[in-house]
This record gives sequence, structure tokens and C-alpha cells, in this order.
Amino acid sequence: MKNRPAGLRTYMLVCIGACIVMITNQYAVQVFGVGDPVRMAAQVVSGIGFLGAGTIIVTSRNQIKGLTTAAGLWASACVGLAVGIGFYEVALIGAVSIFVVLTLLHLWDSYMRRHLRAIELYVELEQAVSMGEFLQAVREAGLAVSNLQIERETNPNGDYLCFLATFRGSKGLTRADLITRVRALSCVHISETIS
Repeated sequence: MKNRPAGLRTYMLVCIGACIVMITNQYAVQVFGVGDPVRMAAQVVSGIGFLGAGTIIVTSRNQIKGLTTAAGLWASACVGLAVGIGFYEVALIGAVSIFVVLTLLHLWDSYMRRHLRAIELYVELEQAVSMGEFLQAVREAGLAVSNLQIERETNPNGDYLCFLATFRGSKGLTRADLITRVRALSCVHISETIS
């Protein structure tokens, strides 16, 4: 629904693939009487990490994306293993739990993010503005800054000080108010939310 690379079909394929591996492993043990009944399953659990790692990216602003997708793919592989071994009760509970986490809890997460009193922003200061001047302007606006991480001293468009920072406001300020106050600072050239 969010037009992400790992959608419903990807999750289904991972689950079906893990199920096939588990059934094949059990078939080899039962029919031929050789092998370890959980060896192939162990390879699925560790091997799915390669697929998950491909969904995790670090953006140019050190923002990590794709962790939930990777975890969801790994969990769906585990559901497939449970189906493959015939442990249908756990497979059903696991599938429902994954669905709840990826859909309903996403709504709760969005609600919580909207009502946080802290927000992480990417900020570029105007040319010739020092960090001290910026921090003074932030204090005058009634905000507090923490977790300051300077990204680079220059920007391709000119000489700007670029950094990530967490901004906190007073109890009555909403997320939108925090963003508005930071963007209203005269020394700020660009500010973007990191979500």
C-alpha cells in the first residue's frame, strides 16, 4: 500500500520459500532417513539476513531506512518454517501478529510521532552563521537542542554548516509548531524532518 520495494508479494514469496525448504528438509529425513531435520531451516534463518540487508539503506543524511521491512521479511520466513514443519497454530498466530505490527501499529506509531515533543531535523545554516549564533537563536525561540551531529562543513550549493539535531519544545508545542519555529529562525537556510 505504501509502494515500497518489499510489498505483500515479497512477504508471500519469502514465507512460501521458507515453507518449501522446511517441507523438503523433512521429506529428506523421513523418506531417505538421512540428514539433520533442522539443518536447512537453520540456513533459512541465517540466509534471510542477506535479503533483509538488501532492504536496509543509509541515506545521504545518515538516515536509516528499511529496518522494519528487513525484520518483517525475516519474521515471514519464520512463519514459513512453522508451516513447513506442520506447526500451524504458531504459524497462524505469527502471521496475524506480523500483520498487526505492520498495519495497526503503524497507525499508532504515526500518532505517537505527531504528538512527540521532540523532533529530529536536518538543518543547513545560512552562510557565515556560526554554531554559537544558531544555538543562541534556538534558546531565544524557547527550544532546546540535543544530539547535534555535524554532517559536513560545505554544501554543493555554497558554504553552509549542515547538521542533524534533536529539537525539544515546551509541553504545549506540537510537532508542527516545533518545525515552524525552527524554520522561522533567520539563521536557518534549510530544515527538513528526519522520520
